[in-house]
Amino acid sequence: MTEAGPILRGAGELSVRHLDASAEPAWEAFVQDCPEATFFHRAGWKRVLEQAFGHPGHYLYAESGGRIRGVLPLGQVKTLLFGNALVSVPFCVYGGVAAEDAEAEGALIRAARDLAESLQVDYLELRHRQRRLPHWPCREDLYVTFRKAMDPDPEVNLKAIPRKQRAMVRKGIQRGLTSEEEAGIDRFFPIYADSVRRLGTPVFARRYFRDLMDTFGDAARVTTVHHQGRPVSGVLSFLFRDEVLPYYGGGTVEARGLAAFDFLYWEVMRRACEDGYRLFDYGRSKRGTGSFHFKKNWGFVPQTLYYEYHLVRARAIPDINPLNPRYRLFIQAWKRLPTPVANRIGPRISRGLG
Repeated sequence: MTEAGPILRGAGELSVRHLDASAEPAWEAFVQDCPEATFFHRAGWKRVLEQAFGHPGHYLYAESGGRIRGVLPLGQVKTLLFGNALVSVPFCVYGGVAAEDAEAEGALIRAARDLAESLQVDYLELRHRQRRLPHWPCREDLYVTFRKAMDPDPEVNLKAIPRKQRAMVRKGIQRGLTSEEEAGIDRFFPIYADSVRRLGTPVFARRYFRDLMDTFGDAARVTTVHHQGRPVSGVLSFLFRDEVLPYYGGGTVEARGLAAFDFLYWEVMRRACEDGYRLFDYGRSKRGTGSFHFKKNWGFVPQTLYYEYHLVRARAIPDINPLNPRYRLFIQAWKRLPTPVANRIGPRISRGLG
């Protein structure tokens, strides 16, 4: 199987190929126009996976007559701790197949399944917002996403936030918090790194965030919140079509008492609304967690995410998440690590948490 050659041919000369540099503009154009595609289908994620983590990307597209009809981005995550998986898309909440018709969708799924078998991974995981493969094992009991349309008027959006949560936003305003959009990650990363350490989660390498900023340019935006001139919370957001997706966020120990998280996400919403974006994607949360309830308190309705699996060497769908009791002792121990130690060790572990 050559990197650029067809790996499957079906009716109407439909071919499934591996993405190379020459096809990247067509891939990007398709993703921008396809209603099923998301920011996480963008071709730049392939470079990020390979450069920041060393995970090979297998980006498949279906074409006929020189025109792309569907895409399926895949990354192979292979580590000693967490096994060997082919995922669409690692480190992303959405993925799976995005196609304009059933023929292209079927061809891509068959090609992905064949690739998973040839690589002898433990499993193939497709992350969908709708149930697409009813005969495959599916995890639909763990993750939800929160997406809501925004009004063009920021005041309308503020009034749409339920009263108690709106009071928290106003508390942040009364505390004199201010927000600023940053060109880089220098002030954001230390806040984020310490925040995830306190949650018991290994941090990603600083390089990962730099690669995201470099790869996606103006579609990656850092917002920080300051109290008396000192940064107390921050978030890295993605911009896609008319959507804003605050994705990686964190805050200092003082942030909760200052309502700096509430103010932060309101500022992301306000700024995006004023810039013409019309959908706020609050992202993925595990059912029943603090972040789940925080987002519901903003008036967002949880929408189930469907992670669908083709098992190759594995006997059951994976359960790699902090709610799994087998990780409880690790999480408690990680919370007690000094931040410099956690920042040094964390990237070696987190590269397997795709």
